[in-house]
Amino acid sequence: MKTFVLDTNVILHDPMSMFSFEGSRVVLPLTVIEELDTFKRSNDERGRSARFVSRKLDELRKGGKLSSWVPLEHGGKLKVEIQVSDGLPKAFSAHTKDNEILSCAQYLKKSGENVVFISKDINLRIKAESLGLETQDYEKEKVDVEDLYKGWRELTVAGDQIDKFYKDKRLEPPAPDLVPNEFVIMKDGGSKSALARFDAKLNVIVPLIKADSAPWGIKPLNTEQRFALELLLNKDISLVTLVGLAGSGKTMLALASALQQTLEEKVYRRMLIARPVIAVGHDLGFLPGTKEEKLTNWMGAIYDNLSYLLEKPKGSLDTSDMDIQMLIEEGLLEIEAVTYLRGRTLPGLLIIIDDSQNLTPHEIKTIISRAGQGAKIILTGDPHQVDNYYLDSASNGLTNLVERFKNQNIFGHVTFTKSERSALAALASDLL
Repeated sequence: MKTFVLDTNVILHDPMSMFSFEGSRVVLPLTVIEELDTFKRSNDERGRSARFVSRKLDELRKGGKLSSWVPLEHGGKLKVEIQVSDGLPKAFSAHTKDNEILSCAQYLKKSGENVVFISKDINLRIKAESLGLETQDYEKEKVDVEDLYKGWRELTVAGDQIDKFYKDKRLEPPAPDLVPNEFVIMKDGGSKSALARFDAKLNVIVPLIKADSAPWGIKPLNTEQRFALELLLNKDISLVTLVGLAGSGKTMLALASALQQTLEEKVYRRMLIARPVIAVGHDLGFLPGTKEEKLTNWMGAIYDNLSYLLEKPKGSLDTSDMDIQMLIEEGLLEIEAVTYLRGRTLPGLLIIIDDSQNLTPHEIKTIISRAGQGAKIILTGDPHQVDNYYLDSASNGLTNLVERFKNQNIFGHVTFTKSERSALAALASDLL
């Protein structure tokens, strides 16, 4: 039987991780418990995870002493270990929490346990490997981003079938493994082609209805953007994910469709736009001012896009900023940090979460569970631009969500492969 020693960052990333190793033994070094104690007073997601884990451990005490092996529901056992090895090599002489955790794992190995050290810290895994410990990343929620569901595919279809599709406005699925709301580019190898969406309820592919729309004056520039508009403007699809490289139009299309459906069509009561507050490069530290003034510094990308969309033909950026402020004052627009969404109920809102590749699967779950009756959630992001230290392109909440939801009728997804921001931005994506 394997003994899994968990690092602090694993249980902060997924508070239920200690129950994920079915039939095995799970060890939490005492140092991990001490580190949880430093996080428990925080009001962010790490603080909530720390408090959740502490409550779960307290419940487990009813089944026995944590200093011994406490039985878990899946047949495994859990223990809080206080022992450490008699000494790490001189290179590990610094007295740090990480080294204490490694020392505990080494002690268990010397005691004859078949130890596997689990950590999301790359450098700590390297250090564990140098000690001869078997070590792994926490991979329960990892997705192969290269094989991520694209939301669309190209298929070769006979010309007469394409003619039949145009005539009947529907066609039997040209592939047996299409998933709900997946798009199809049909080509006959010659001059005939057609775009379609798979309607799982009718079990047929149907023509696009909204793809040629121009919400708030924004016209689609390529096929992928047309697919995105079909999802964004479809009231029956309440969860949309837009994934792709920088400059592909994800945020712009999401905001344009939100303005159209909120201000013009009155489908939703108001817009709520949020981003995770994570610094790129060096953190600027504490910012002065009210919460709204602080958020302005973090929400630059949102304000840039909104200013462009709201700019009057002969106006300036100043008038755009006034329009944004007016929408906020009238209660039609709310710009918020993801941190402040927890605990809210959001019925009838169109919610946009930008840069959602920086959220953990647990945080994504928390956000989506906020949606009330009649709400729609749009998540945008680029899994190759992750700024969260403990996430990567395979383990972030956005890619995990795409794979988990792809078979649901209320979900739609598009992967963008073309940059439309500028020739320079496209070159940067390719060359850098």
